[in-house]
Amino acid sequence: MAETARGRRVLVAPDKFKGSLTALEVARHVSAGLRRVVPDAAVTALPVADGGDGTVAAALAAGFERRAARVTGPVGEPVDAAYALRAADGTAVVEMAEASGLRLLPGGALAPLTATTYGTGELLRAALDAGARTIVLGVGGSATTDGGAGMLAALGARLLDAEGHPLAPGGGALTALHSADLSTLDARLARTSLVLASDVDNPLTGRRGAAAVYGPQKGASPGDVTVLDAALAHYARVLDGGRLAGAPGAGAAGGLGYGALAGLGAAFRPGIEVMLEVLGFEAALRDAGLVITGEGSLDEQTLHGKAPVGVARAASGTPVVAVCGRLALDAPALAGAGIERAYALTDLEPDVARCVAAAGPLLELTAERIAHDYLG
Repeated sequence: MAETARGRRVLVAPDKFKGSLTALEVARHVSAGLRRVVPDAAVTALPVADGGDGTVAAALAAGFERRAARVTGPVGEPVDAAYALRAADGTAVVEMAEASGLRLLPGGALAPLTATTYGTGELLRAALDAGARTIVLGVGGSATTDGGAGMLAALGARLLDAEGHPLAPGGGALTALHSADLSTLDARLARTSLVLASDVDNPLTGRRGAAAVYGPQKGASPGDVTVLDAALAHYARVLDGGRLAGAPGAGAAGGLGYGALAGLGAAFRPGIEVMLEVLGFEAALRDAGLVITGEGSLDEQTLHGKAPVGVARAASGTPVVAVCGRLALDAPALAGAGIERAYALTDLEPDVARCVAAAGPLLELTAERIAHDYLG
C-alpha cells in the first residue's frame, strides 16, 4: 500500500471520558472531526476498555451481543444487568460493576461491611447458561470488599460459619467463616476458561491490599479498614491457606480478584491487554498510519496499566497520539509510554465544568487539529 493511502487510514481506539462520554461516543466525535478535514480518510473506530466500567460497552461496540440478566445488587435488591456474548466462539465479557458496582447502591448509600458480590456470581452463571466457554471478567468500580465470597456462593460454594450456617453478606461477615467447600461449585466452571481482567495488581491484604487502598472509596472508616483487612486475611487462610492472597490482582474489586483466582481458577491478565485481543485490535490496526487513543485524564495512573498505554504498546510502531480532557504528563513521560503527542480539551476550554459539558464538540475540534497535523 502506498504511504499516502496508509497515512490516511486511522484507527481510533479510545477509552471512556469518565463522567462525560462513553468510549463509543469519544470514538464517534473524533471520527467526525477527522472526516471534516479529510473526507476520504479511512477511519476505523474501536472503543476500548481496561476491564473496569465500560468493558461490556466496548465489547458491544465491537459486535458482541447484549444479554440481559436480573441479578442481586450489592445490598441485596434486584438490579438489571447485562453482559456481552460472542456466540460464534463462546466468548463472554462480564463486568462486575454491572451487578456489584458503586453506581448501583440505592441513593448512593455506601455499605463497606455488608455489600456483596453475589450478583456478579449470578451474572457469571447466566453467561454459563448461554453457552460461554471463555469468560473475561472485568473488575473495577465495585461497591464491595467481600473477597468475592458472594460471587462464590452464587456459583455454588458452601461458605459456612461454626454452626454450619451460610455466611451473611459482605466482607465484615468473613470473620465468622469456619469452613469453605468449593466442591459444590457449578461443574461447568471446570470446563470454562476464566480470565480476570484488571488494571489493578494489588494483593488481597496489607498496606497495598483491597481494604487499605480501596476501602475508603467505598465508605470504610479507619476502623472498618482494620476489620475488613483482618476478615480478608482470615478468609484467605480458610479458602486456600492464604496461598494466593499475595498474587497480583488478588486485591482487585475488593478482593473479588482473590475469589476468582483461588476459588474459580481464573488467570489474571492486564485488562487492556485482554480486551485488545477480544476486540480484535491487531486486525483493526492493519494498514493504519495513525492510532488515536485517549481517556478523560492522562496522568500518573495512566502509566500503570490504563488503556492508552496498552493501546500504544500494542500499536507495533504505528504513530500513536492521544486525546484527553486533562493532561498531567509531560512530553518525556508520554514518549516513554509510546504516545507521540497528547491533545487536551482544556487547551481549548480551560474551565473544567464547561469542558466536561461540551466534551463532544471539543473532541471534534481537537480531531480537526490532529487531522491538520497528521493527515494533511
